[in-house]
Amino acid sequence: MQAAIQFQIYLETEKRYSGHTLLAYEEDLSQFLTFAELNKDEQLREVNFQLVRGWIVDLMEKGLSNRSVSRKISCLRSFFKWLLNEGKIDQNPMLRIRGPKVEKRLPQFVKESEIADARIEQLFAANFEGIRDRLMFELFYQTGVRLSELIGLQNKDVSSNSIKVLGKRNKERIIPIGKSLFEIICAYQKLKPDGPDSQFMLFVNKDGRKLSSKFVYRKINTYLGSVTNSQKKSPHVMRHTFATHMLNNGAGLETLKELLGHANLSATQVYTHNSFAQINSIYSHAHPRGRKK
Repeated sequence: MQAAIQFQIYLETEKRYSGHTLLAYEEDLSQFLTFAELNKDEQLREVNFQLVRGWIVDLMEKGLSNRSVSRKISCLRSFFKWLLNEGKIDQNPMLRIRGPKVEKRLPQFVKESEIADARIEQLFAANFEGIRDRLMFELFYQTGVRLSELIGLQNKDVSSNSIKVLGKRNKERIIPIGKSLFEIICAYQKLKPDGPDSQFMLFVNKDGRKLSSKFVYRKINTYLGSVTNSQKKSPHVMRHTFATHMLNNGAGLETLKELLGHANLSATQVYTHNSFAQINSIYSHAHPRGRKK
């Protein structure tokens, strides 16, 4: 179906969704089209509330979690909204659709003591690949960038005291960096090999080619596995760690919102739950009548 292909291109080029999200949306949309027996663009005009609702019921009966069903509904909402804007359908069948309630999960993060562990320094070799991996690790932790944002960094985006990041919806933001991080960047650039992408892209492999998201994910997963027992070990956990540690050490929500590139404050407020655990711990040990027996 041509419309589905065009929708994927729109998500990648205009919405700048990550590779992981693109694959998830492609699978979700394919499942719906198969269920509804749709294979021509013209048939999309026939999709109504009852058909979508029937698909949701079918998913629930198959035992899918509320979170998975909600994600699939989100995919359809985006798809039919795009179809309407493109003039490919006359009405949006998703307007009356309500998804199942999803229990909010607190973001997982790495403890400050684990990040400060002396063993981390021993994980990275003194060669090109080791310094590159250390730079990736430190950028995730010290700036809170997303995986797609880190991969997309260009040489021209880096200065001695900041990096320029191109985030979601092509929104640019400037994130300050410290002297120690810039020193790692300089050490990395001295060892950076020539290659087809080296002239423009900041992060490359030993052949000078741009890194893939899977490559970076595996690297961070391995390094985090050496210092933490957290169930999740990913670049996004590093982003959560950056945000939580910032709040725990006095950063304001508005400042954190700008650093993370969130569109609204509600997306940032989720980290206050993690910070409250830290505040509660301090209170219980510091206040005479708050101390635990």
